[in-house]
Amino acid sequence: MAGDIRSARRPKPDKILVDIADYVLDYDVTASKEAMKTARYCLMDTLGCGLLALSYPACTKLLGPTVPGAVLPGGARVPGTAYELDPVQAAFNIGAMIRWLDYNDTWLAAEWGHPSDNLGGILALADYLSRRNVASGRKPLTMGDVLAAMVKAHEIQGVTALENSFNRVGLDHVMLVRIATTAVAAQLLGLSREEVINAVSHAWLDGSALRTYRHAPNTGSRKSWAAGDATSRGVRLALIAATGEMGYPSALTAKTWGFQDVLFDGKKLKYKQPFGSYVMENVLFKISFPAEFHAQTAVEAAVTLHPQVVNRLEEIERIVIQTQEAGVRIIDKTGPLDNPADRDHCIQYMVAVPLIHGTLTADHYEDEVAADPRIDALRAKMEVVENRQFSRDYLDPDKRSIGNAVQVFFRDGSQTENEIVEYPIGHRRRRKEGLPLLEAKFERNLATRFAGKQASTIRAVLDKQKPLEKMPVNEFMDLLTL
Repeated sequence: MAGDIRSARRPKPDKILVDIADYVLDYDVTASKEAMKTARYCLMDTLGCGLLALSYPACTKLLGPTVPGAVLPGGARVPGTAYELDPVQAAFNIGAMIRWLDYNDTWLAAEWGHPSDNLGGILALADYLSRRNVASGRKPLTMGDVLAAMVKAHEIQGVTALENSFNRVGLDHVMLVRIATTAVAAQLLGLSREEVINAVSHAWLDGSALRTYRHAPNTGSRKSWAAGDATSRGVRLALIAATGEMGYPSALTAKTWGFQDVLFDGKKLKYKQPFGSYVMENVLFKISFPAEFHAQTAVEAAVTLHPQVVNRLEEIERIVIQTQEAGVRIIDKTGPLDNPADRDHCIQYMVAVPLIHGTLTADHYEDEVAADPRIDALRAKMEVVENRQFSRDYLDPDKRSIGNAVQVFFRDGSQTENEIVEYPIGHRRRRKEGLPLLEAKFERNLATRFAGKQASTIRAVLDKQKPLEKMPVNEFMDLLTL
């Protein structure tokens, strides 16, 4: 009887499990030169953000082995450190560094997220496998393998996010990091089609973390290491599947017990397009500001308005911020902001700081800056409203804009222009303008950890596509080790 939950007949694997496995095993993403080039810039930016995070003790206290002494000589390295760890723990370390400052790439659709979070698992596993291979006289993986895995992980996470809003049922987007990392890790391990399907079924079975740590009144630093946790879990599940551990073919669709019934309100997952290279080609970079992406253009507008308002702060009557529906839902916050994780997800805070200072950096979220009474004084004068056209353009696949507008009104009846910015500088439509700034950002971040010849060598290696793709992963990671 179809759908009878009492039947023990094992079904065929769910279609999405099969589609993901076929994609990671068979699809040639290197055919898209744009995707591979963008992946190189994504690697550059992601590593830079991770290196910058090493300047923050709240991040570094979480790094290293799971327990003191649990190192693995010959294991996976953690960039910017001397750690050598098993690939699961190394993935957590790299993933936590990457996400700590919320300052690299983003994907916005029905679900949000940061596909570069998968680099934690990809780079850790690739380094471990390469060092193991070299030690046994075999060929290491290349950085071309890493870039291709990045494109595929971006695609799995991003295409799943296009039509499926996990946040609307209270689930956190890091589940997509775990699923994507599991799939590409299984491919890097050389698993069979059946084993990849098994691994990905486990990733869906894990369900998801709650979004509680991203929202008031519980916003906290877990949002900065949650993706590290997810990408490390992806590596672990792929390694489990490599032992021959069985999978669960209807992990998504099983009546009563499957993901859709238990965690997705009984709704079917939707996939509007096949997997290819679309997501990497269209990914959004955070270039100018470490701000939650729905506020990037609001920050840019505030920076533009800064010269007009900085000497008139006491004269401001009100400030109107127009944003997208998602921006209203996620980052419109009033009341006390208790920590940096709270502040970098508050659109009012992210607009107030550049109105006052003319810029926004990671340091502006720290307690010393947040104590400036002018910030909360401006926040109290702000009105956040949805601009429905911004909301429509945000979801339009041909635009994917992230529009915001900021206008300041003064007590004497005067006002600034309504400063509108539809596309952030990290958008595909502004690639030509943005990439030189992304490179400069990487050089600044690189200099926080490396100096002299080592920094110059790292920069030169990442500057050329073909030589980088041919470079063994273990040799690349040698450059990033202290």
